[in-house]
Amino acid sequence: MLPQHLVKAGLLTLVLVIAFVMCWEFFLRQKGYSVSYDDNAALWADKRKAVYQPTDKATVFIGSSRIKFDLDIPTWEKRTGQKAVQLAMVGSSPLPVLDHLAKDENFHGRLVISVTEGLFFSTRGREMPSEFIAFYDDWTPSQKASFQLNHLLESKFVFLDKDNFSINNYLSELPISERPGTYNGPDFPWEFDKTSFERQSLMDDRFMADTNLQKQVQNVWAGFAKRFRGGPTTGKTLDSIMLAIKQSVDKIKARGGEIIFVRPPSSGPYWQGENKAFPRNVYWDKLLAITKSPGIHFKDYPAISNFVCPEFSHLSPKDAIVFTEHFVRILNEKGLISGKQMALQTPHQN
Repeated sequence: MLPQHLVKAGLLTLVLVIAFVMCWEFFLRQKGYSVSYDDNAALWADKRKAVYQPTDKATVFIGSSRIKFDLDIPTWEKRTGQKAVQLAMVGSSPLPVLDHLAKDENFHGRLVISVTEGLFFSTRGREMPSEFIAFYDDWTPSQKASFQLNHLLESKFVFLDKDNFSINNYLSELPISERPGTYNGPDFPWEFDKTSFERQSLMDDRFMADTNLQKQVQNVWAGFAKRFRGGPTTGKTLDSIMLAIKQSVDKIKARGGEIIFVRPPSSGPYWQGENKAFPRNVYWDKLLAITKSPGIHFKDYPAISNFVCPEFSHLSPKDAIVFTEHFVRILNEKGLISGKQMALQTPHQN
């Protein structure tokens, strides 16, 4: 048996740890924070395994952060009766995921591909998709068990949000100037992006009410514009990207899969810059022509053409609901989702 003094020390340590955790959790909740899941490789892999359902049961979404914010998953599932499998990744190109699905002979479902031109028609933003795909391909039983345990705990405790409340995150927020040739990464406020277990991104109510927080994210976009100068992809590089997309799309279609492209809303200076840098006839129109696929561009439909994004690039939670309702209606009207799969209702007016 352990000596009595070691038992007492162990119990005291346990009590102190529990007390600290409870106080930290209480403090965060008092500050208004709520449960948000780490949008990591394990959560993505959990959704990736759900892509094998037939088109009348599920639709798979890939893209960058816009479709993660703009697609309201509860609204989609209510309006269509289908599951939304969200595989988009923030700040990333969807093309590695498209290639991964194209090479998966067991995938032959409906795939909605969101286009954010600066990432989509580019060779950048492929690190995270490659990392997540590699994790999924080698996902071990122990990692799966760990994910289930983490899910149980994350659903109960705010402090387990590693993206915001870990020591590493707090260290990254220290006001340390960047050295030449280094980059500390974007400074997004917590209120900008809460992540649900279904991987939907949501702006917090405080973000919607605080123009300073909105300005902070607008400054991040402005910083990206300065950092990644050099103009849009053109010439042979663009041709090779288009060819790779076509080859992946053709593989999925050959197995009976369905492809739909969507260009979600942006507004203000962001939209003005994108519209100028990526003229539709060179990028969007060419993409649809080469892949012989249908596409929904937000500017083509009055009901979704005039959203004002709080930070120019993503919809608020309320507007995401309206956008999703109209998006489903447009898909139905174009015959891209069968009417009998939908509970047809009149969408709320924007």
